[in-house]
Order: sequence, then structure tokens, then C-alpha cells
Amino acid sequence: MREILPELERWYAARVPFGLATVVSVSRSAPRGPGASMAVGPDDEVLGSVSGGCVEGAVFELAQEVVESGEARLATFGYSDEDAFAVGLTCGGEVTLLVRPVTPVSDPAFGAVAASVAEGRPVTVATVVDGPARRGACLAVWPDTVVGSLGTSGLDVAVTADARGELALGATVLRHYGRHGERREDDVTVFVQSFAPPPRMLVFGAIDYAAAVARIGDFLGYRITVCDARPVFATPKRFPPGVEVVVDWPHRYLQGTHTDERTVICVLTHDPKFDVPLLEEALRRPAAYIGAMGSRRTHDERRERLTEAGLTDPELSRLRSPLGLDLGARTPEEVAVSVAAEIVALRWGGSGAPLTATAGAIHPHAAV
Repeated sequence: MREILPELERWYAARVPFGLATVVSVSRSAPRGPGASMAVGPDDEVLGSVSGGCVEGAVFELAQEVVESGEARLATFGYSDEDAFAVGLTCGGEVTLLVRPVTPVSDPAFGAVAASVAEGRPVTVATVVDGPARRGACLAVWPDTVVGSLGTSGLDVAVTADARGELALGATVLRHYGRHGERREDDVTVFVQSFAPPPRMLVFGAIDYAAAVARIGDFLGYRITVCDARPVFATPKRFPPGVEVVVDWPHRYLQGTHTDERTVICVLTHDPKFDVPLLEEALRRPAAYIGAMGSRRTHDERRERLTEAGLTDPELSRLRSPLGLDLGARTPEEVAVSVAAEIVALRWGGSGAPLTATAGAIHPHAAV
């Protein structure tokens, strides 16, 4: 939903009711994951997508109906062998959507949530999907405040605690509670959607490959920083708009920079005086991906130096070197694609093999 929020915020500020459909659960090969959203606003304008085109027509009608009735609805779409012309997912999966009306009365926190997302401030939205509580009721949870209610104080307290935990992980999940927030009951189903700040991609070495990696990292939704100790190369004009460019020794910059379990670190310097102290620091801190450029000979020499520096085998096993998947890449842009492919595969547990050579679900459902 992040990409359509600016326009939704304008509708909301103008007090124009709109219908918002959000994927709350999927199974098998559903094309969009939980959190994907589609909105229907004034003059039947449509924003976003929940299935890549399979069920959008039916969702369009549902969104109109909930705006007219003021009541949220839950809808599930799957594949039907009995009726080839039925509305459903041709991929054979199943998707469940919460379709709800959004107005300043039904969702008093929506504007504040949209503003927080735009400003990069973390916020989680918990929405009742099913149960005795009012379907579509929302609770917006920030690290230090809460707006809205799900119906009972006990439910609000339990969901607030869980929402802050999920926000720390950047996770989007379904949770189940008793009507007063009891942990071991499942009367109420709540969809918890986290809007954490974009994950960071740290690119070290301001070379042509770095510019290509920064472009594809931006496309994937990362907040990019490029760092190099050489000011002649580390200039903003060599990189896409919005990329932070820092002139500093890479290991010194990393020592003063926060990383977490979503951070991606790409070491493109392939120069021992830069990358050995940098990797010594990187491999001892949280990160989702740590990759280093270089030949196999460079990798062997680098690993030997890192071992001499005291890194253990478990620490060294986190290093993806040479970085990227084997795509036969030659140009900086092609290498960037191979690096991005490895990052995505590692994030979701993909094998990197051609889909024609695999079996089972195409879209595995792993934690974000």
C-alpha cells in the first residue's frame, strides 16, 4: 500500500470516501502478498493492485459496495475448475481480502499513518478482519503513541504490544485473540501491517558497478548510501537522485552507522586496504546480506586475511563472495541484476534455479 498512500492521503484530506481492499492472507501461488492494496475513489478511479489483474474487476465492485453501505467485507478468491469463467486466480492460489470504507469517521488515524509513512517514521496498523469486534476497526500504533480502538480495552492493550513487536521486525501478519485480548483464544482475527522505514543498502566503492547497484537497489525499495574514501569518485552527480554519497574510509563509516537484520551491504572496492577492515566490521554486526566483489583468487586472499584478523568460520560463512548469481553478467547493469537476484533469493529462500527446473509453489511465503 505504501506506493498509493500519497494519493489516498489527498482523498482522505478532501473528506472523499474511498474503498480500500487489502490482501490479508494468501495460499499457494497467489500473485500478491499480504499488505498489497487496491483503492477505488472518486469518479471510479482505481489505484494499486491485489492480484495482478485476476480479480480486480470483482474487487472494484466490492469497494463500491462497502463505500455505499459503510460496512467492511471479507472476500476470498481462488481457482475454480468447475467454471472456467468464474472470477478467481488463474494461478491456482487463494487470496483473502478485507475491503473496507475509509473516511475520517471510520478511520480517524489514516491521515496520521499516511504522513508517518511519507516521513519515514515507523507505524503499524492493526485492523479487525473477523470476529465479534467491528470488522474494519483500526488501531494505529507508533513506538510512543496509539490512535483508535478495536472495540475493547483488553484487545487494544494486547494488540498494541504485539504490533510494536512486529514493527521492530518490519513484519506484516495475521494474529488471533479472544474478544478481550486473550492470547490463547481465536475469537478475533486481526491483520497487523507494519510500515517500517525502508531498509538500507550500503554500497562501498564508488565505481560504475556501484551506480548500477544503487539504481536497482532504489528500484527494490532500499534507502541507498554509497561510501568511498576517494572524493574524486564519491560525487553525487555520478549516482541517481536521492542516493546519499559519503566520503569516508568504509570501515570507519560503517563503525558509526546503524545496521539491522534488513540491511544489505555490498562491498565493491575489491582492494584489501579498504575491504578487509570493512568486512571485518560488517561480518560482526546485523545484516541481511553481505556481498563482496572480486575474482575467486581475490576471494581466497581476502578470506585468508579475514581469518588472520580473527574472524570465525560462522562469521565468514555469512559472506557472499564473489557476490551475485551466475547469470553470465558482463556489464555493470547486468552485474547489478545478478546482485539483486541474489539478495531477493536470500531474503525469500529462493534457490536461484530456473523455475522450469523446480516444482511446487512459485511464491514461497516466508517472513519478511
